Amino acid sequence: MPSRKALVRRPSPRLPEGLVTHLDRSPVDLDLARRQWEAYVAALGAHGWETIEVAPADDCPDGVFVEDAVVVFRNVALIARPGADPRKPETPAVEQTVTALGLSVNRVREPGTLDGGDILKVGDTIYVGRGGRTNGEGVRQLRSVFEPLGARVVAVPVSRALHLKSAVTALPDGTVIGFPPLVDDPAVFPCFLPVPEEAGAHVVLLGGGRLLMAASAPKSAELFADLGYEPVVVDISEFERLEGCVTCLSVRLRGLYG
Repeated sequence: MPSRKALVRRPSPRLPEGLVTHLDRSPVDLDLARRQWEAYVAALGAHGWETIEVAPADDCPDGVFVEDAVVVFRNVALIARPGADPRKPETPAVEQTVTALGLSVNRVREPGTLDGGDILKVGDTIYVGRGGRTNGEGVRQLRSVFEPLGARVVAVPVSRALHLKSAVTALPDGTVIGFPPLVDDPAVFPCFLPVPEEAGAHVVLLGGGRLLMAASAPKSAELFADLGYEPVVVDISEFERLEGCVTCLSVRLRGLYG
Protein backbone atom coordinates (compact mmCIF):
# COMPACT_ATOMS: atom_id res chain seq x y z
CA MET A 1 0.00 0.00 0.00
CA PRO A 2 1.38 3.45 -0.86
CA SER A 3 2.52 5.58 2.05
CA ARG A 4 -0.21 7.97 3.14
CA LYS A 5 0.73 10.62 5.65
CA ALA A 6 -1.16 13.66 6.86
CA LEU A 7 0.30 16.68 8.59
CA VAL A 8 -1.85 18.08 11.39
CA ARG A 9 -1.38 20.74 14.07
CA ARG A 10 -3.13 21.09 17.42
CA PRO A 11 -5.44 24.06 17.96
CA SER A 12 -3.86 27.08 19.59
CA PRO A 13 -5.21 28.30 22.94
CA ARG A 14 -5.91 31.50 20.99
CA LEU A 15 -8.09 29.74 18.40
CA PRO A 16 -11.17 31.86 19.26
CA GLU A 17 -9.19 34.92 18.05
CA GLY A 18 -8.79 33.46 14.55
CA LEU A 19 -9.35 35.65 11.52
CA VAL A 20 -12.76 35.92 9.87
CA THR A 21 -13.24 37.57 6.49
CA HIS A 22 -16.58 36.58 4.97
CA LEU A 23 -18.46 35.59 8.16
CA ASP A 24 -19.65 37.51 11.18
CA ARG A 25 -17.63 36.55 14.24
CA SER A 26 -19.31 34.10 16.62
CA PRO A 27 -17.97 32.59 19.85
CA VAL A 28 -15.72 29.54 19.52
CA ASP A 29 -15.80 26.85 22.21
CA LEU A 30 -12.12 25.97 22.58
CA ASP A 31 -12.68 22.75 24.55
CA LEU A 32 -15.18 21.53 21.96
CA ALA A 33 -12.81 22.51 19.15
CA ARG A 34 -10.08 20.41 20.73
CA ARG A 35 -12.38 17.40 20.96
CA GLN A 36 -13.47 17.89 17.36
CA TRP A 37 -9.83 18.10 16.24
CA GLU A 38 -9.04 14.84 18.05
CA ALA A 39 -11.99 13.16 16.31
CA TYR A 40 -10.83 14.50 12.95
CA VAL A 41 -7.33 13.11 13.48
CA ALA A 42 -8.82 9.80 14.63
CA ALA A 43 -10.91 9.60 11.46
CA LEU A 44 -7.79 10.00 9.33
CA GLY A 45 -6.03 7.28 11.30
CA ALA A 46 -9.00 4.92 11.09
CA HIS A 47 -8.85 5.11 7.29
CA GLY A 48 -5.17 4.35 6.85
CA TRP A 49 -3.52 7.75 7.21
CA GLU A 50 -0.48 8.16 9.42
CA THR A 51 -0.82 11.55 11.11
CA ILE A 52 2.29 13.62 11.77
CA GLU A 53 1.97 16.52 14.19
CA VAL A 54 3.63 19.77 13.25
CA ALA A 55 5.01 21.58 16.31
CA PRO A 56 2.28 23.68 17.96
CA ALA A 57 1.99 27.37 17.13
CA ASP A 58 0.31 28.53 20.32
CA ASP A 59 0.70 32.23 19.47
CA CYS A 60 -0.96 31.74 16.07
CA PRO A 61 -4.77 31.55 16.39
CA ASP A 62 -5.17 30.08 12.88
CA GLY A 63 -2.24 27.65 13.06
CA VAL A 64 -4.56 24.63 13.22
CA PHE A 65 -5.42 25.33 9.56
CA VAL A 66 -2.12 23.75 8.58
CA GLU A 67 -3.06 23.29 4.93
CA ASP A 68 -2.49 26.98 4.30
CA ALA A 69 1.22 26.77 5.16
CA VAL A 70 2.47 24.47 2.39
CA VAL A 71 1.64 23.01 -1.03
CA VAL A 72 3.04 19.61 -2.02
CA PHE A 73 3.27 18.18 -5.54
CA ARG A 74 5.13 14.92 -6.12
CA ASN A 75 8.17 15.13 -3.81
CA VAL A 76 8.41 18.93 -3.76
CA ALA A 77 7.03 21.23 -1.06
CA LEU A 78 6.36 24.90 -1.65
CA ILE A 79 6.27 26.77 1.65
CA ALA A 80 3.52 29.36 1.48
CA ARG A 81 3.75 33.03 2.28
CA PRO A 82 0.37 33.77 3.86
CA GLY A 83 -1.64 36.67 2.53
CA ALA A 84 -2.62 37.68 6.07
CA ASP A 85 0.37 39.02 7.98
CA PRO A 86 -0.62 37.52 11.37
CA ARG A 87 -0.34 34.06 9.79
CA LYS A 88 3.22 34.38 8.50
CA PRO A 89 4.78 32.88 11.69
CA GLU A 90 2.91 29.62 11.04
CA THR A 91 5.23 28.40 8.28
CA PRO A 92 8.69 27.72 9.85
CA ALA A 93 7.65 24.64 11.83
CA VAL A 94 5.82 23.26 8.78
CA GLU A 95 8.99 23.72 6.74
CA GLN A 96 10.97 21.83 9.39
CA THR A 97 8.47 18.97 9.26
CA VAL A 98 8.43 18.51 5.49
CA THR A 99 12.22 18.82 5.37
CA ALA A 100 12.49 16.01 7.93
CA LEU A 101 10.21 13.90 5.72
CA GLY A 102 12.71 14.25 2.88
CA LEU A 103 10.80 16.56 0.58
CA SER A 104 12.58 19.08 -1.58
CA VAL A 105 11.68 22.53 -0.26
CA ASN A 106 11.00 25.80 -2.09
CA ARG A 107 9.55 29.00 -0.63
CA VAL A 108 7.23 31.71 -1.90
CA ARG A 109 9.23 34.94 -1.76
CA GLU A 110 8.17 38.55 -1.24
CA PRO A 111 6.18 40.17 -2.81
CA GLY A 112 4.38 36.94 -3.58
CA THR A 113 1.60 35.72 -1.30
CA LEU A 114 0.03 32.29 -1.45
CA ASP A 115 -2.18 30.28 0.92
CA GLY A 116 -2.37 26.51 0.57
CA GLY A 117 -6.15 26.71 0.86
CA ASP A 118 -6.14 28.36 -2.57
CA ILE A 119 -4.74 25.20 -4.18
CA LEU A 120 -6.89 22.39 -5.59
CA LYS A 121 -5.03 19.48 -7.21
CA VAL A 122 -6.94 17.29 -9.67
CA GLY A 123 -4.54 14.78 -11.15
CA ASP A 124 -1.67 16.80 -12.61
CA THR A 125 -3.78 19.96 -12.83
CA ILE A 126 -3.25 22.52 -10.07
CA TYR A 127 -6.03 25.07 -9.78
CA VAL A 128 -4.89 28.15 -7.86
CA GLY A 129 -7.32 30.71 -6.50
CA ARG A 130 -6.34 34.27 -7.33
CA GLY A 131 -8.07 36.43 -4.78
CA GLY A 132 -7.75 37.91 -1.34
CA ARG A 133 -4.94 35.78 0.10
CA THR A 134 -3.02 34.71 -3.03
CA ASN A 135 -1.69 37.35 -5.43
CA GLY A 136 -0.44 37.22 -9.01
CA GLU A 137 3.20 36.96 -7.99
CA GLY A 138 2.34 34.01 -5.77
CA VAL A 139 0.69 32.32 -8.75
CA ARG A 140 3.77 33.02 -10.89
CA GLN A 141 6.09 31.45 -8.31
CA LEU A 142 3.81 28.43 -7.99
CA ARG A 143 4.03 27.94 -11.76
CA SER A 144 7.80 28.25 -11.73
CA VAL A 145 8.14 25.51 -9.12
CA PHE A 146 5.56 22.96 -10.26
CA GLU A 147 5.23 23.29 -14.05
CA PRO A 148 8.74 21.83 -14.59
CA LEU A 149 7.51 18.76 -12.65
CA GLY A 150 4.66 18.21 -15.12
CA ALA A 151 1.91 20.18 -13.44
CA ARG A 152 -0.63 22.21 -15.40
CA VAL A 153 -1.37 25.35 -13.39
CA VAL A 154 -4.74 27.07 -13.92
CA ALA A 155 -5.51 30.37 -12.17
CA VAL A 156 -9.11 30.70 -10.96
CA PRO A 157 -10.79 33.90 -9.71
CA VAL A 158 -11.86 33.84 -6.06
CA SER A 159 -13.89 36.73 -4.65
CA ARG A 160 -16.85 35.13 -2.90
CA ALA A 161 -15.04 32.96 -0.36
CA LEU A 162 -11.88 33.02 1.72
CA HIS A 163 -9.98 30.47 -0.38
CA LEU A 164 -10.53 28.46 -3.54
CA LYS A 165 -11.14 25.36 -1.44
CA SER A 166 -13.69 27.28 0.60
CA ALA A 167 -15.72 27.14 -2.61
CA VAL A 168 -14.72 23.92 -4.41
CA THR A 169 -12.98 20.57 -3.99
CA ALA A 170 -13.06 17.45 -6.17
CA LEU A 171 -14.40 13.91 -6.10
CA PRO A 172 -12.14 10.92 -6.79
CA ASP A 173 -13.18 10.87 -10.47
CA GLY A 174 -12.02 14.48 -10.90
CA THR A 175 -15.47 16.08 -10.83
CA VAL A 176 -15.18 19.46 -9.14
CA ILE A 177 -17.91 20.06 -6.57
CA GLY A 178 -19.00 23.47 -5.34
CA PHE A 179 -21.73 25.51 -3.69
CA PRO A 180 -22.82 27.78 -6.57
CA PRO A 181 -23.18 31.07 -4.64
CA LEU A 182 -19.49 30.88 -3.69
CA VAL A 183 -18.07 29.87 -7.08
CA ASP A 184 -16.97 32.77 -9.29
CA ASP A 185 -16.82 30.83 -12.57
CA PRO A 186 -17.89 27.14 -12.64
CA ALA A 187 -17.05 27.04 -16.38
CA VAL A 188 -13.34 27.03 -15.48
CA PHE A 189 -13.72 23.37 -14.52
CA PRO A 190 -14.26 20.70 -17.20
CA CYS A 191 -16.80 18.88 -15.02
CA PHE A 192 -18.64 20.75 -12.26
CA LEU A 193 -21.29 19.37 -9.90
CA PRO A 194 -23.26 21.82 -7.73
CA VAL A 195 -23.95 20.75 -4.15
CA PRO A 196 -26.85 21.93 -1.97
CA GLU A 197 -24.87 23.13 1.07
CA GLU A 198 -21.79 25.27 1.54
CA ALA A 199 -20.02 22.63 3.63
CA GLY A 200 -20.89 20.02 1.01
CA ALA A 201 -18.29 21.60 -1.28
CA HIS A 202 -15.50 20.37 1.00
CA VAL A 203 -14.30 16.76 0.89
CA VAL A 204 -11.03 15.04 1.74
CA LEU A 205 -10.34 11.92 -0.33
CA LEU A 206 -9.52 9.13 2.11
CA GLY A 207 -9.14 6.42 -0.54
CA GLY A 208 -11.43 3.62 -1.65
CA GLY A 209 -14.28 6.00 -2.47
CA ARG A 210 -14.45 7.33 1.10
CA LEU A 211 -15.00 11.07 1.53
CA LEU A 212 -14.22 12.86 4.79
CA MET A 213 -16.75 15.68 5.13
CA ALA A 214 -18.50 17.88 7.66
CA ALA A 215 -21.61 16.90 9.57
CA SER A 216 -23.17 20.23 8.55
CA ALA A 217 -23.85 18.99 5.01
CA PRO A 218 -26.26 16.04 5.28
CA LYS A 219 -27.95 16.65 1.92
CA SER A 220 -24.58 16.67 0.16
CA ALA A 221 -23.59 13.47 1.98
CA GLU A 222 -26.76 11.87 0.64
CA LEU A 223 -25.90 13.08 -2.87
CA PHE A 224 -22.41 11.57 -2.66
CA ALA A 225 -23.77 8.28 -1.32
CA ASP A 226 -26.16 8.14 -4.29
CA LEU A 227 -23.11 8.52 -6.54
CA GLY A 228 -21.55 5.45 -4.93
CA TYR A 229 -19.18 7.14 -2.50
CA GLU A 230 -18.97 6.56 1.26
CA PRO A 231 -19.22 9.74 3.34
CA VAL A 232 -17.17 9.72 6.55
CA VAL A 233 -18.74 12.47 8.63
CA VAL A 234 -17.04 14.57 11.31
CA ASP A 235 -18.35 17.53 13.31
CA ILE A 236 -16.10 20.57 12.85
CA SER A 237 -18.60 23.26 13.87
CA GLU A 238 -16.09 25.32 15.88
CA PHE A 239 -13.67 25.52 12.96
CA GLU A 240 -16.48 26.43 10.56
CA ARG A 241 -17.09 29.52 12.72
CA LEU A 242 -13.61 30.64 11.58
CA GLU A 243 -14.20 29.81 7.89
CA GLY A 244 -12.39 26.48 8.29
CA CYS A 245 -13.37 23.23 6.62
CA VAL A 246 -12.23 19.59 6.51
CA THR A 247 -9.47 20.27 3.99
CA CYS A 248 -7.89 23.07 6.07
CA LEU A 249 -7.07 20.85 9.03
CA SER A 250 -4.48 18.61 7.35
CA VAL A 251 -1.99 18.34 4.52
CA ARG A 252 -2.31 14.98 2.82
CA LEU A 253 0.82 13.39 1.39
CA ARG A 254 0.28 10.42 -0.92
CA GLY A 255 2.99 8.00 -1.95
CA LEU A 256 6.31 9.79 -2.31
CA TYR A 257 4.61 12.19 -2.07
CA GLY A 258 2.10 13.46 -4.65
